[in-house]
Amino acid sequence: MKNQRALIALTIVNLALLLLTLTQQMRPAFAEGPAPMLRGSGLEIVDGKGRVRASITVLPAGKSQAGDAYPETVLLRLITERGRPSVKVSTSEEMSGLTLAGPTNTSDTYVMLQAKGEVSSLKMRNEDGHEQVLKP
Repeated sequence: MKNQRALIALTIVNLALLLLTLTQQMRPAFAEGPAPMLRGSGLEIVDGKGRVRASITVLPAGKSQAGDAYPETVLLRLITERGRPSVKVSTSEEMSGLTLAGPTNTSDTYVMLQAKGEVSSLKMRNEDGHEQVLKP
């Protein structure tokens, strides 16, 4: 009889602990306050397959293969599912620009809006080679 009472008491204690644990788990979760700042030298956003779909990078100053110097530049790229960077936004001390490229199967279709020094321009080009440049 004592063993039976002990087992019943132990079962009641186990049930009470189970209920306590469940009530702790079932409370709604609340997000903490926003983080003060996200910092890094670059950011990549990937899709479900791990492909980079957007990136923000800081490119150091340097020289091109032709020997032309270029300044440090911040570059935002939005990339298609096939890996083509179709939208580019860039800025540096010398210039800022926005480029919109055609779909993946094109190589020469784009729109480029640029402000370099005191001059701005809009360049549009079709796949067939027709091009128009607008300057104020």
